Amino acid sequence: MKTHQLILLTTVLFVTLFYGEEMGVNFGLLGVAYALLTLIHTPEENRTRAFVMVFVAGILSSVAFAWYGDFASFLAVFTSLFLLSFKSKNRDLKSLLVIPVFAVNFGTFIYRFFKFEDWLPKRNMPETLKKVTALFLIPLFFVLVFFGVYVLGSEHFSDFFSGWKFSFDLWQFIVLGTLGFFVAFNFWNFKIEKFIFSLNHHFKNDFLNEDKEIPVSGSFLDIDSERMSGVISFVALNILLLVFIFTFNYEQFVEVPKSPSELSVETHDRVNAVILSIVMAVLVIMFYFKGKFNFDRKAGTLKLLAKIWIFLNAVLVISAFAKNSEYVLSSGITYKRLGVYAFMVLAFIGLIFTFIKIKHQKTNAFMFNQMSWYFYGTVLATSFINWGNLATVYNITNDKGSFDFYKSLNYNDELLIKTYPNEFEKTTKPSEISKEQDKSFLSKIIYYQTLKPQK
Repeated sequence: MKTHQLILLTTVLFVTLFYGEEMGVNFGLLGVAYALLTLIHTPEENRTRAFVMVFVAGILSSVAFAWYGDFASFLAVFTSLFLLSFKSKNRDLKSLLVIPVFAVNFGTFIYRFFKFEDWLPKRNMPETLKKVTALFLIPLFFVLVFFGVYVLGSEHFSDFFSGWKFSFDLWQFIVLGTLGFFVAFNFWNFKIEKFIFSLNHHFKNDFLNEDKEIPVSGSFLDIDSERMSGVISFVALNILLLVFIFTFNYEQFVEVPKSPSELSVETHDRVNAVILSIVMAVLVIMFYFKGKFNFDRKAGTLKLLAKIWIFLNAVLVISAFAKNSEYVLSSGITYKRLGVYAFMVLAFIGLIFTFIKIKHQKTNAFMFNQMSWYFYGTVLATSFINWGNLATVYNITNDKGSFDFYKSLNYNDELLIKTYPNEFEKTTKPSEISKEQDKSFLSKIIYYQTLKPQK
């Protein structure tokens, strides 16, 4: 299919699925359609392992949205599909560049729309199609647009048509058509500007041969002074971190247990400190191990000290992980505490890639390229797994919290109905479930259809 045909097809599909409906199954179906059409439309040479992985993720995230209909699954669908489109056009550009590519394309949409020669067929249209377009489609478009304008601008004009049995919502049709076309146009007809290709060079994972020559400092210091600066810095930072780890674990495992409120404040403060520490640690290492400095033969001591610092930061992450686990054992699981686990896992993975960067002399961009996939995986995991139900199972099993707390968690209705039938009936949940179950098929969220009909 040609570009203009794909744009037209998916615009029509968008309007068909969403006209008179709310978001639900329809968005999942749209995501699956976009993913399948992209697969069919992608040349064989661009169907790399990364492309196939993102395609599968796009299908699964679309199913996840149809099931849950929440923001996490929406974000997973949006990210997966635009990354899939990006990978279908160019297999060599780094995935991180998908952000500036589509940011630029969204901003230049109007300009690119009027460049008809870039997306409309250049061959001559058949005479019949020309006549239909000229005599029917274009006039109909203008009539519908101005009809809507005049209905808003004159009560008598509106009253004249009020007796007609005409339930078509023109404005909804126009808005959906415009939004559907905007998404389809940018999805199928995005352009990768020249400066993006020049940026790709800066996102390489490995240094080129010319980068491995005699080290040259990138700062106002000469290379020997900068090397010595690094050694002194890492010696001081290792000592400082050792003291912090000792006090951190002493307060956690030796001091008298705190009250739940004190434990909450303490945990948040310490986790924030750990996250900030890890980010700063990675930035310091990136500062010293940049460019040709990675290949300095005299930097053995500096590399050893940096690796020790990475190891100590890993110990700090494990300590924070244990602290959060203590909080969970004391007060139960919440979304924030699950989020802390996610951040700690990502921090630990980041430290592993930082170690690999130093050991195998990788570029700074290597870490960003690798971590972007793990962040993407986190988004997918957030959308696929029913964390609310898992948290509720744990909390009820371990008697952590009350019914009011449990009902604040999402997608655990079946468990609450079974465990707290009387309390559940007194809430607004039954009517909310009934409302969801009464929606038309395209607006349904599948999760609510798995529950027993509510009174």
